[in-house]
Amino acid sequence: MMLSNGIPVKQGLYDPNMEKDSCGVGFVANIKGVRTHEILKQTLEILANLKHRGAVGADATTGDGSGIMLQIPDVFLKKECEKLGILLPDTNSYAVGMIFLPQEPNARLFCEGIVERILREEDQRLLGWREVPVKENACGELAIATRPVVMQVFVDINGQSKIEFERKLFVVRKRIQNAIRTIERPYTESFYICSFSSSMIVYKGLILGSQLDAFYPDLQDETITTSIAVVHERYSTKSFLVTR
Repeated sequence: MMLSNGIPVKQGLYDPNMEKDSCGVGFVANIKGVRTHEILKQTLEILANLKHRGAVGADATTGDGSGIMLQIPDVFLKKECEKLGILLPDTNSYAVGMIFLPQEPNARLFCEGIVERILREEDQRLLGWREVPVKENACGELAIATRPVVMQVFVDINGQSKIEFERKLFVVRKRIQNAIRTIERPYTESFYICSFSSSMIVYKGLILGSQLDAFYPDLQDETITTSIAVVHERYSTKSFLVTR
């Protein structure tokens, strides 16, 4: 039973006044907006020091989840995409979608097909896909067993204003997620869009915060620069005290 303010009523040993959120967050920013790799390194150091704010399962090497949000690393992405034959336009003229896809090949192709179809229906120009390299030995057995394929999808701004583009990306993201949920095809439950923006990108996973940059080698590249970064160490279990 819930009260009008959305808080559960007190019952038995449970007292809603003792509820606590235990996640850890932190950020670093350059107030002048200067992008450096040092900002990224400092924020990852914060994440590593938030271990006391993160939960682990029975498999102590599998975290409850951690992640980092930073500005789109234009120099790095252009360098990596050029290797794939993808030519990215000028800075701030494209968006990056950070997407978790199923490991099962048919389900993965199905999800990619929906992403591309909805982009076409919304008159958005797809530039290409990049598989994000990961190091499986940086996460626990449970995380490895459920690990998705991590992909980046690139979309051209194609003459839209920045505001129009961001609004359209929001619509695209919602349409894609709803389409995949509605069909309920096997293995597609692991599909998830971490971020889809022309400004920011999110690297995240079921990983201990101290292992995030080991899992994602991208984050170790010196050409990734940002003027602001935000980290999160997840602790999903609500806690409350028992009073006698």
